[in-house]
Amino acid sequence: MMKIDFSGLDPSLPVKGNAEDLEYEILAAPSFKLPVTVDFDGFQKAAVQMVKPAKGTTTLAFIFKHGVMVAADSRASMGGYILPYELWNCLYKILLNFAASQSVKKIIEINPYMLGTMAGGAADCQFWHRNLGIKVSALSLILSRYDLSLRRHTDCVVDVSRTRLLSGELECRLHELANKRRISVAGASKLLANILYSYRGMGLSVGTMIAGWDENGPGLYYVDSEGGRLKGTRFSVGSGSPYAYGVLDSGYRFDLSVEEAAELARRSIYHATFRDGASGGVASVYHVGPSGWKKLSGDDVGEMHYSYYPVEPTTVEQEMADVPIA
Repeated sequence: MMKIDFSGLDPSLPVKGNAEDLEYEILAAPSFKLPVTVDFDGFQKAAVQMVKPAKGTTTLAFIFKHGVMVAADSRASMGGYILPYELWNCLYKILLNFAASQSVKKIIEINPYMLGTMAGGAADCQFWHRNLGIKVSALSLILSRYDLSLRRHTDCVVDVSRTRLLSGELECRLHELANKRRISVAGASKLLANILYSYRGMGLSVGTMIAGWDENGPGLYYVDSEGGRLKGTRFSVGSGSPYAYGVLDSGYRFDLSVEEAAELARRSIYHATFRDGASGGVASVYHVGPSGWKKLSGDDVGEMHYSYYPVEPTTVEQEMADVPIA
């Protein structure tokens, strides 16, 4: 127990109450013992990992001949704990990382030509996608309202008070403003990667894909909470991604039609939800093309199971009859 020395107190100073009573009250307080461990610092780190909730999801995106196909499940979970949608809404603002739901929107519509997916901590993903969407929308607003043909110096300042953005945030995008072009998929992903990198090591949990269509055609990037950024033609992120990759890689071709690509995305999400307990709910599928994104389907994975593998009642009865009785 820690010993407190009161001998150095100046008795001439005004005090409230008796000093002996104060000493007794302090020493009578319950003591908190440290864990019996050799490496206390290591124990602290391990304890944080022990209480950290397990997260899981399945998201995927791939580029094909007619654009980008994006799909995701809708289950948010803390380990094996899942809540009804109504209760999730009540707890959302209080314990977002400690609740779960079957109806979470994991595909974020950043702008009419760009989508983002969520994997990791729900609060982190939603906040930074919203943040990115505000910045992208602000750039689009400036392009439509300001003529920057005469602003060719890097020290120029654009009045963007209505968009609540500082002009310094826009200087790195002056070439886009000068050319009056919509922000590219590469630019948006780089912007998000820079933001996340500035918070590196602060406990964020984000694994996201930025997919869209710009002047260069379809684009797909993976960005994580460490600020990493990777360009590719197909990605799957989340605890169910190993199962989704198996189906996606076996059926992927660049020359897929829109219908074939949508079915491949749906089937990949379904198989992931069938094998991964942290994935489930509704399989949402989006297509991003030259005219923007469009939601193609949102099907319950439970109903998808019986559409892929219809089972007749007689078959079930026969299977149950063949099961040996222990």
